[in-house]
Amino acid sequence: MNKPLKTIATAATRREVLVVGATLAGSSLLVGCSLPEVLSAGSKVEPGAFGPFLKFAQDGTVTVVSKHIEFGQGNHAGLAAIAAEELDADWTKVEVEQAPANAKLYGNRLMGGTQGTGGSSAISNSWMQLRTAGAAARAMFVSAAAAKWGVPAGEITVLNGVLSHTSGKQAGFGELIEEAAKVAPPAEPKLKDPKTFTLIGQDRVRRKDSRAKSNGTAKYTQDVQLPDMLIAMVAHPPKFGATVKSFDAAEAKKVPGVTDVFKIPSGVAVVANSTYAAKLGRDALKVEWDEAKAEKRGSAQILAEFKDYASGKTAAPEKVKWGGFDSKGDAAQAAAGANALEIAYDFPYLSHATMEPMNCVAMIGKGPPKLIFGSQSPTLDQMNTARIALALPGSVEIETLFAGGSFGRRSNFQSDYVVECVHIAKKVGKGRPVKLVWTREDDQRSGYFRPLTHHTVRITTDKDGFPATWRHRIVTQSILKGAPPGSPGGKGVDFTAVEGVMGSPYLKATPVVDAQLLTPDVGVPVLWWRSVGATHTAYVMEHTVDQLAKRAGKDPVEYRRALYTKAGANRHLAVLNLAAEKAGWTTPAPAGWTRGVAVHESFGSVVAQVAEVKVENGIPKVGRVVTAIDCGTAISPDQVAAQMEGGTCYGLSAALFGNITLTGGAVDQANFDSYRVLRNSEAPTVETYIVPSANKPSGVGEPGTPVIGPAVANALLAITGQPTLSQPFVKA
Repeated sequence: MNKPLKTIATAATRREVLVVGATLAGSSLLVGCSLPEVLSAGSKVEPGAFGPFLKFAQDGTVTVVSKHIEFGQGNHAGLAAIAAEELDADWTKVEVEQAPANAKLYGNRLMGGTQGTGGSSAISNSWMQLRTAGAAARAMFVSAAAAKWGVPAGEITVLNGVLSHTSGKQAGFGELIEEAAKVAPPAEPKLKDPKTFTLIGQDRVRRKDSRAKSNGTAKYTQDVQLPDMLIAMVAHPPKFGATVKSFDAAEAKKVPGVTDVFKIPSGVAVVANSTYAAKLGRDALKVEWDEAKAEKRGSAQILAEFKDYASGKTAAPEKVKWGGFDSKGDAAQAAAGANALEIAYDFPYLSHATMEPMNCVAMIGKGPPKLIFGSQSPTLDQMNTARIALALPGSVEIETLFAGGSFGRRSNFQSDYVVECVHIAKKVGKGRPVKLVWTREDDQRSGYFRPLTHHTVRITTDKDGFPATWRHRIVTQSILKGAPPGSPGGKGVDFTAVEGVMGSPYLKATPVVDAQLLTPDVGVPVLWWRSVGATHTAYVMEHTVDQLAKRAGKDPVEYRRALYTKAGANRHLAVLNLAAEKAGWTTPAPAGWTRGVAVHESFGSVVAQVAEVKVENGIPKVGRVVTAIDCGTAISPDQVAAQMEGGTCYGLSAALFGNITLTGGAVDQANFDSYRVLRNSEAPTVETYIVPSANKPSGVGEPGTPVIGPAVANALLAITGQPTLSQPFVKA
């Protein structure tokens, strides 16, 4: 998932705004918040009495329009519950539909006002928006009922979508749509006291898409079948930065079903009337690549260079400077002092490895450009499509479908695979639909990766064994380089690379800190990966703290408690205490098992985990994982638990096995046979406990991912007495 950005989109004119594709008609009414007149694909549209977030139907169905994509994280249930709570709607009659691309209506302030889903921000960004929309709509229906029945509004109650009066009069939402539409919405609708919530925080808030995903009716990009549609695949260069020098399409064009072969900026496109024909045609292509500007280093060489930069053996590149990001006291003290703990950590490139590889459907050349696919960042995709299609961004229509995972992959500044599809569809022309299909191998070798990263840490301790000085160096690629003007990329320190170190309670509890970042240029495309910087910073901080506790002869939990107390990190202390209690930290682990603990804050939430680990045939096996999370108000406890389970398995998979290597600039791994992931039989049992909170919701999609790695490493430290200084734990 990607970090929130400050500003990416430029100010949009009315002509550039693509508005919600729903109108006031017949049996349904679009409601949400008051908005000025807007445009939809060049036509004037009435946005509805209250705006774009809610629709009511005469049968009593309430539809919540979600501006955030559903790609497995289950946010649609939580978003629907927020609005339904304030509405007092019947949860069994609440549905969710995906919003169209329209940053003016559906912008995410945590992503610079662009429309997108990332940074574990879907629920937190929509919290007040949907509460207000629900409360306003409820007030409208109450006012409409009061006027119709001739009774005071204060005497009307709403329960499960039914308005009632003590006189016995009753009506459902569906019966009052027409009257409610005429009521002026309250400027500041009264919101419920959270103590009176009857839906939020209840286990009955379950996913609304489970049935469709179970019976095959849920629609993904691969399910799209349109009249006269073509299928395309692209031959990508084996090395990043290489370009097409020449190609011979003779054999490819002999494949039955292949209709065209041509060059696009990222490679050579093969267009056919079936996926199989496109694949065979691509296999038959002969391409000569120009590798003059390609990245030719292997991952081992890149890591060696990073290590030399961190150690000072090699000076930083001329155009790249070290940047301090969390420093206090005399930096010279952090480099001096005897008996220091000096450690270095290495983290490899990682693939996002989504279950559904990249794909997109585009229609260009007849009417406004249209895309159909699982768009994680519609605004970016509109902007990049418009540039190629020579259209206004607001004229680009995007129909967002379900997507089979992302972990950050489907959102990038370049809209890489989307742009490929648009180039191909533009060449085909006449608005003919083109579906671009990436294979697993395409995404594994030609996609984006979690950056390879190196940390060095030097810590001296006081007489009680706690950090007195902390010197920290991080060398990694910046995922924000290449960001559009106005975004934080290229200015100052890349915060995505240092989150988890910067502001850590461990550094707050340390008198002298000297922390710096170096982001050398490497030709490998890198991107946010589920939990972004925390994927490596959590590991370094938590595994280092366990080593400090070991040196001091202190229990790891007690050692953390002391540091959190010094730093005033009360939320960290609370989740640590809860996880330790539920795991039975002070009691012996089951025979043959050893416990490890880790705590980390990311995306506004704090997670503690205690993992029970043993080693079988040299491979760590994780059995029980006890998780405690402070995520503010938990809309759906069941979904919070599901995200902790999924995030734990995703993080454990990376820590144990994840490894993308390059040889001569080319990626070695092509599919799951060489890019090992966690098997079902290897998944631990995850228990989740939520710290009660009245605070607004914070992230849950990513915070469970970075904690499991160090928890397991700390258990291994207790077993072997040796730190684990590189990932993956299990070498190929």
